[in-house]
Amino acid sequence: MTAGPYQQKRKSSVSSVGEERSNETSPSPIATVERVSPPQAQLLLQDALAREGEAYGMLLDGEPERARKPLLDAAELYRRSWEAAGARSYGRLIGMLKAAVLAGGGGQEAAYLRRQLGPEVDSPVASYALALAALVAGDDEGARAGAAGMRDDSDAFARTAEAIEALADRDGARYAGAVTAIVADFEARDRHLTGVAIADTALVLERIAAGRGIAADLTSTQLPTLI
Repeated sequence: MTAGPYQQKRKSSVSSVGEERSNETSPSPIATVERVSPPQAQLLLQDALAREGEAYGMLLDGEPERARKPLLDAAELYRRSWEAAGARSYGRLIGMLKAAVLAGGGGQEAAYLRRQLGPEVDSPVASYALALAALVAGDDEGARAGAAGMRDDSDAFARTAEAIEALADRDGARYAGAVTAIVADFEARDRHLTGVAIADTALVLERIAAGRGIAADLTSTQLPTLI
């Protein structure tokens, strides 16, 4: 099948190896390479980013069903990369869960993430991972606890924490304000982790919000339609 216009455009804009999820410092940031990662872990991470970028291109080209397979591939590659990289590469777990949620699942990945990290963590990135997994699992108290651990980090983390807490509280108006701010931040960025201009954090939150009946249904070139 011929690639859509966004997928063709992406070929000249994909991120370099140095832009990866090894230790995320904000939701979907451009991060530095984790120099201590074993070579196999780094190769798996590159493959995960590539598949994720392919899927995002398909979503933006209006092909959500075609995007499901590369999203599932990306989730599996992120999981394998986490297992190969060692204990503080939390961004890989976040990447795994986001890809799985966008593929229409996420329950098994959320359970896996929570087993890997346990109930108590010591960093905002790990708190983000647990908060997102708790939302997917329907554990509102756990989502609130994880969001609280995110708030002392960057503005991007604070915005995402606000959206997660609002989802846990089933507060549609508060959630809409928070996710609107997240989309605006993504729209202002000139570089994206996978080389694809897509508000993936907001997209994942909107999928979860839809399941709770409080999706904001925003309109943005960076928020494609999901299946």
